[in-house]
Parts: sequence; C-alpha cells; structure tokens
Amino acid sequence: MSQFLPAQEQDQPKRLRFDLTPLLGYRTSITFTGQPGMEGVTLPRVVLEASPSYGFAFGVRLDEEDLIEFRWTRQDTQTHVQGAVVVPSTPQVTLDQFHGDFTHEYILEPWQGRTRVFIMASVGGTHVSGSADTSSFTRFSFGIGGGFKIFPNRHLGFRIQAEWLPVWVNPEVNAFICGAGCVIRLGGTLSSQGDVSLGPELRF
Repeated sequence: MSQFLPAQEQDQPKRLRFDLTPLLGYRTSITFTGQPGMEGVTLPRVVLEASPSYGFAFGVRLDEEDLIEFRWTRQDTQTHVQGAVVVPSTPQVTLDQFHGDFTHEYILEPWQGRTRVFIMASVGGTHVSGSADTSSFTRFSFGIGGGFKIFPNRHLGFRIQAEWLPVWVNPEVNAFICGAGCVIRLGGTLSSQGDVSLGPELRF
C-alpha cells in the first residue's frame, strides 16, 4: 500500500497560503467631541462626513479556515462643525486606517466549499490628517464585523463585508483645524463609524 502514497500526495492540490483583496467601500460619518467652553461653540463636535473609501488587504492563511491580514483603507472626506454659532468652512481631510485583521471562515458544504461566511476582529491605528500639520492625529482603533465570500475557482473569489470601527481619541487631540478661524480640542472619547466594502479576492 505504501507504494501508492507518493502518487496520492501528488494528486492533492497545492495549499494556497496568501490572499490579496483590493477593496472599494463606503463609510458612514464619524463624530469627534470637542472640549466645552470655546467661544462661538456651544456643544463642539467635529463630523467627518460619509464618503467612499478604498484600500487593500493582504493575508496569510494559518489553515483553510483561519486568516491573518494587514489592511489599509483610505477615506477622503470633508468636515463640518455641529453646535457652532458661526459655521466655519468645510475643509478636506483624509482618514487612513491601518489594521491587523483576524478572520475565521465557515465553509458551507452544500455549495462544495465555494461559498463561505466569515467573522472578523481587527485592531490597529487610525490617522486623520488635514491641510495643516496641527490638524493631524493618530489614535488606537479596532473593529468587529463579518461577511461572505464566493469562489468560482480556487484562485479567484468575491468578498463583501461590513464592520463597526471605533476610534479611541485618548489622549485628547491638542488642536484640530476645522476651517478658517476654527480650532477645536478633541476630548478622550470613543467615536465610531460603519464600513461596507467589497472586492475581488485573489488566492495564491
């Protein structure tokens, strides 16, 4: 029987260890709470408006169902201030998010393993930058989400996911420029946004 083992091993498909996914998505608005007591502002809140996002994820498979990924996502958006007596301008800002994702997939056997649902948890940092150096900051962020994947073949699939993404603004941001003549100090609170994204998944 042992003489047939090499031939049987050759018949086994090569294990695919890496995943690469370009992502396009849409992110909800996210609100950062400012410090009270500023002139012209009653309840200072800086809102990053909802807008499209894009990025990529690159992952290494621990086995056929477990995956660790690095994910970068960028959102170009505008800000506005809530609670201002005089409404300032709406400058452009960029949100860059760098996360490590930990994913577990559930292979659905009725579809011969070509359809999978997954859950994911992520942790990393979020960098928000404006037109001035003083309007930039980086803070800890994390995420919880899930989705599904469809694989027409072993090397190409399609992925869609939704995620809740909180950002912890602690310590407080000394100054955030929200427009001409508008400077707001952001407090140490938990701010969050939602994200829905999709893209082709390449396995190799």
